[in-house]
Amino acid sequence: MSSDRLMRIHSTEFQEMAERVLRVTSLTSRLNALPFEDEEGRAGLMEQILGRPLPPGVTIYPPFYTDHGLRLELAERVFINQNCTFLDYAGIRLGARTMVGPKVTFITSGHPVDPEERRLYLTGAPIDVAENVWIGAGATILPGVSIGRDAVIAAGAVVADDVPPASLVTGTKAAVKRQW
Repeated sequence: MSSDRLMRIHSTEFQEMAERVLRVTSLTSRLNALPFEDEEGRAGLMEQILGRPLPPGVTIYPPFYTDHGLRLELAERVFINQNCTFLDYAGIRLGARTMVGPKVTFITSGHPVDPEERRLYLTGAPIDVAENVWIGAGATILPGVSIGRDAVIAAGAVVADDVPPASLVTGTKAAVKRQW
Protein backbone atom coordinates (compact mmCIF):
# COMPACT_ATOMS: atom_id res chain seq x y z
CA MET A 1 0.00 0.00 0.00
CA SER A 2 1.32 3.45 -0.86
CA SER A 3 1.78 6.23 1.68
CA ASP A 4 0.36 9.77 1.60
CA ARG A 5 1.34 11.42 -1.64
CA LEU A 6 1.21 14.45 -3.89
CA MET A 7 1.22 13.87 -7.66
CA ARG A 8 1.76 16.60 -10.23
CA ILE A 9 -1.09 16.46 -12.77
CA HIS A 10 1.18 17.30 -15.72
CA SER A 11 3.58 14.36 -15.18
CA THR A 12 4.40 10.96 -16.62
CA GLU A 13 2.98 9.28 -13.48
CA PHE A 14 -0.34 11.10 -13.94
CA GLN A 15 -0.48 10.18 -17.64
CA GLU A 16 0.11 6.49 -16.80
CA MET A 17 -2.63 6.63 -14.19
CA ALA A 18 -5.02 8.32 -16.64
CA GLU A 19 -4.37 5.58 -19.22
CA ARG A 20 -5.06 2.89 -16.60
CA VAL A 21 -8.31 4.65 -15.62
CA LEU A 22 -9.52 4.55 -19.25
CA ARG A 23 -8.67 0.83 -19.53
CA VAL A 24 -10.38 -0.06 -16.26
CA THR A 25 -13.43 2.04 -17.10
CA SER A 26 -13.81 0.00 -20.27
CA LEU A 27 -13.43 -3.25 -18.31
CA THR A 28 -15.97 -2.25 -15.62
CA SER A 29 -18.43 -1.20 -18.34
CA ARG A 30 -18.17 -4.70 -19.80
CA LEU A 31 -18.41 -6.28 -16.35
CA ASN A 32 -21.55 -4.36 -15.47
CA ALA A 33 -23.23 -5.32 -18.77
CA LEU A 34 -22.78 -9.08 -18.31
CA PRO A 35 -25.74 -11.24 -17.29
CA PHE A 36 -25.58 -11.90 -13.55
CA GLU A 37 -25.47 -15.65 -14.20
CA ASP A 38 -22.18 -15.35 -16.16
CA GLU A 39 -19.93 -16.06 -13.16
CA GLU A 40 -17.02 -17.16 -15.37
CA GLY A 41 -17.18 -13.96 -17.43
CA ARG A 42 -17.38 -11.79 -14.29
CA ALA A 43 -14.43 -13.63 -12.69
CA GLY A 44 -12.32 -13.16 -15.84
CA LEU A 45 -13.02 -9.43 -16.02
CA MET A 46 -12.40 -8.98 -12.28
CA GLU A 47 -9.02 -10.68 -12.73
CA GLN A 48 -8.14 -8.17 -15.48
CA ILE A 49 -9.35 -5.26 -13.34
CA LEU A 50 -7.50 -6.33 -10.17
CA GLY A 51 -4.49 -7.90 -11.86
CA ARG A 52 -5.09 -11.17 -9.99
CA PRO A 53 -7.97 -13.62 -9.32
CA LEU A 54 -10.51 -12.84 -6.60
CA PRO A 55 -9.68 -14.51 -3.27
CA PRO A 56 -11.87 -17.42 -2.13
CA GLY A 57 -15.37 -16.54 -1.04
CA VAL A 58 -15.33 -12.93 -2.30
CA THR A 59 -18.74 -11.80 -3.54
CA ILE A 60 -19.20 -8.68 -5.65
CA TYR A 61 -22.66 -7.72 -6.91
CA PRO A 62 -22.67 -5.49 -9.97
CA PRO A 63 -22.69 -2.73 -10.85
CA PHE A 64 -19.13 -2.32 -9.55
CA TYR A 65 -16.84 0.64 -10.21
CA THR A 66 -13.14 1.25 -9.72
CA ASP A 67 -10.80 3.72 -11.37
CA HIS A 68 -7.52 1.81 -11.12
CA GLY A 69 -8.11 -1.69 -9.76
CA LEU A 70 -4.50 -2.75 -9.23
CA ARG A 71 -4.38 -1.20 -5.77
CA LEU A 72 -7.62 -2.72 -4.48
CA GLU A 73 -6.80 -5.57 -2.09
CA LEU A 74 -9.69 -7.83 -1.08
CA ALA A 75 -9.21 -10.52 1.57
CA GLU A 76 -11.16 -13.77 1.79
CA ARG A 77 -14.94 -13.68 2.28
CA VAL A 78 -15.35 -9.97 1.53
CA PHE A 79 -18.88 -9.07 0.42
CA ILE A 80 -19.49 -6.00 -1.76
CA ASN A 81 -23.10 -5.11 -2.55
CA GLN A 82 -24.41 -3.29 -5.64
CA ASN A 83 -23.29 0.08 -6.97
CA CYS A 84 -20.09 0.54 -4.94
CA THR A 85 -17.20 2.73 -6.08
CA PHE A 86 -13.52 2.25 -5.27
CA LEU A 87 -11.18 5.11 -6.27
CA ASP A 88 -8.11 3.07 -5.33
CA TYR A 89 -5.08 4.79 -6.84
CA ALA A 90 -3.48 5.36 -3.40
CA GLY A 91 -4.54 1.88 -2.20
CA ILE A 92 -7.56 0.28 -0.54
CA ARG A 93 -7.38 -2.85 1.60
CA LEU A 94 -10.51 -4.66 2.84
CA GLY A 95 -9.85 -7.25 5.55
CA ALA A 96 -11.39 -10.70 5.74
CA ARG A 97 -15.15 -10.94 6.29
CA THR A 98 -15.74 -7.23 5.62
CA MET A 99 -19.28 -6.48 4.42
CA VAL A 100 -19.89 -3.43 2.22
CA GLY A 101 -23.47 -2.20 1.71
CA PRO A 102 -24.86 -0.80 -1.54
CA LYS A 103 -23.67 2.56 -2.87
CA VAL A 104 -20.62 2.76 -0.60
CA THR A 105 -17.79 4.96 -1.92
CA PHE A 106 -14.09 4.64 -1.07
CA ILE A 107 -11.98 7.62 -2.18
CA THR A 108 -8.17 7.62 -1.89
CA SER A 109 -7.41 10.67 -4.02
CA GLY A 110 -8.38 14.32 -4.07
CA HIS A 111 -7.00 17.78 -4.68
CA PRO A 112 -5.31 20.37 -2.44
CA VAL A 113 -7.66 22.87 -0.79
CA ASP A 114 -5.51 25.81 -1.92
CA PRO A 115 -7.11 27.21 -5.12
CA GLU A 116 -3.70 27.83 -6.77
CA GLU A 117 -2.62 24.20 -6.30
CA ARG A 118 -5.99 22.54 -6.98
CA ARG A 119 -5.48 22.12 -10.73
CA LEU A 120 -1.77 21.27 -10.44
CA TYR A 121 -1.78 18.27 -8.07
CA LEU A 122 -3.63 15.20 -6.92
CA THR A 123 -3.36 14.22 -3.29
CA GLY A 124 -3.78 10.69 -2.05
CA ALA A 125 -3.67 8.45 0.99
CA PRO A 126 -4.57 4.76 1.41
CA ILE A 127 -7.66 3.37 3.11
CA ASP A 128 -7.21 0.36 5.39
CA VAL A 129 -10.21 -1.63 6.62
CA ALA A 130 -9.50 -4.35 9.19
CA GLU A 131 -11.29 -7.70 9.52
CA ASN A 132 -14.99 -8.19 10.15
CA VAL A 133 -16.04 -4.58 9.48
CA TRP A 134 -19.58 -3.72 8.35
CA ILE A 135 -20.02 -0.60 6.20
CA GLY A 136 -23.65 0.49 5.76
CA ALA A 137 -25.37 1.64 2.58
CA GLY A 138 -24.27 4.95 1.11
CA ALA A 139 -21.30 5.49 3.43
CA THR A 140 -18.30 7.41 2.11
CA ILE A 141 -14.78 6.56 3.28
CA LEU A 142 -12.25 9.36 2.63
CA PRO A 143 -8.47 9.26 1.96
CA GLY A 144 -6.14 8.11 4.71
CA VAL A 145 -8.78 6.47 6.93
CA SER A 146 -8.11 3.28 8.88
CA ILE A 147 -11.10 1.35 10.22
CA GLY A 148 -10.49 -1.03 13.12
CA ARG A 149 -11.57 -4.65 13.44
CA ASP A 150 -15.28 -5.32 14.15
CA ALA A 151 -16.26 -1.66 13.60
CA VAL A 152 -19.63 -0.68 12.11
CA ILE A 153 -20.02 2.33 9.84
CA ALA A 154 -23.66 3.46 9.79
CA ALA A 155 -25.54 4.00 6.54
CA GLY A 156 -24.82 7.39 5.03
CA ALA A 157 -21.85 8.14 7.30
CA VAL A 158 -18.96 10.19 5.94
CA VAL A 159 -15.77 8.84 7.49
CA ALA A 160 -12.88 11.34 7.47
CA ASP A 161 -11.03 10.15 10.60
CA ASP A 162 -9.71 6.80 11.80
CA VAL A 163 -12.25 4.48 13.45
CA PRO A 164 -11.24 2.48 16.54
CA PRO A 165 -11.89 -1.28 16.68
CA ALA A 166 -15.33 -2.48 17.84
CA SER A 167 -17.02 0.92 17.53
CA LEU A 168 -20.06 2.41 15.77
CA VAL A 169 -19.57 5.50 13.57
CA THR A 170 -22.50 7.65 12.44
CA GLY A 171 -23.07 11.10 10.98
CA THR A 172 -22.95 13.23 7.86
CA LYS A 173 -23.12 16.81 9.11
CA ALA A 174 -20.90 19.20 7.16
CA ALA A 175 -19.30 22.13 8.99
CA VAL A 176 -17.26 25.17 7.91
CA LYS A 177 -13.66 24.57 9.01
CA ARG A 178 -12.00 27.67 7.58
CA GLN A 179 -12.46 30.44 5.05
CA TRP A 180 -10.07 32.22 2.71
